[in-house]
Amino acid sequence: MSLVRGCLKVDVNKPYMLEEAKLIAASSKPVDLEFRFSKLPKLSLSLDLHAPPLGPIGYVEKLRLLDDPKIPKPIERVIEEPEVKAVDAIWSLYSNNVPVSQIQRLFSVGAFGSPNNRRIVPTRWSITAVDDIISKRLLKIVRRLPIFDHYLFFERKFMKNTFIAIIAPEAWSYEWIEAWFPHTTWNPDSEVEVEGDWEDYFGRTSYASLGGCYYAARLATAEFMLRERRQGTAILIREIYEGFFLPIGVWFVRENLREMFRSKPEKYDSLKEVLERLSKATRLPLSTWLSTSTLLRILRSQSRLEVPVP
Repeated sequence: MSLVRGCLKVDVNKPYMLEEAKLIAASSKPVDLEFRFSKLPKLSLSLDLHAPPLGPIGYVEKLRLLDDPKIPKPIERVIEEPEVKAVDAIWSLYSNNVPVSQIQRLFSVGAFGSPNNRRIVPTRWSITAVDDIISKRLLKIVRRLPIFDHYLFFERKFMKNTFIAIIAPEAWSYEWIEAWFPHTTWNPDSEVEVEGDWEDYFGRTSYASLGGCYYAARLATAEFMLRERRQGTAILIREIYEGFFLPIGVWFVRENLREMFRSKPEKYDSLKEVLERLSKATRLPLSTWLSTSTLLRILRSQSRLEVPVP
């Protein structure tokens, strides 16, 4: 069994190597290492939709830290406290401003929870689990907030991607839609591939079909609403254009949306105005979004969504 950390694969059957890996993940600064490979590293590039690209990968048979890792106090407390559940440890670190990316690394190396239940998990699982856990906690607060009094429209263009967010003055619900244009990494075909998934006020009971990006985008959206002390119906759209060949991980979506939500939104009084604005912001026609989006269909079919009683 092995643990992937950057370009290294560490044998987790050797307890001391696993502990070293945890210290590396817990450190707030880079740590100098000395390691010996069991064989020459494999010269290849590993691409994954959820995680950043990995370079040459090698199996490590011996690992030694050359300096002391700098472990922040909040991380030290949750690692050393065996009675803290993993979900509570994640929330504690997030509340203490530990970066989400570092929390995900710690989750991946089995740093949380009861010592008997700590497990190594694949990077993609740890990323999605942490985004899901944090956003669920945030949404417990968001659902108790008053509703926005205008439609909001956000737009961000970055690296052959367009990100759009429509916030409607309704109770919390959420939708994430992706449109992959031809000749991109995950769509070699000649037609645009459009997919979406959504949740209502009460959330999901099954895993989202679009995977990690759905949860990363939901986290950024929940953070925005909490800052604004308002809740709303959120419809997020992403267009990925020709030439975007290198997937660089779910964090790309989360951080772009965080940046987008820090910008000043456009305000509108009606859904009609918002849809007219949307038609000018994307390459795909408005008809595509109207046929794909469940929440847009709901908003167009009734004048007001019922607000559930908490």
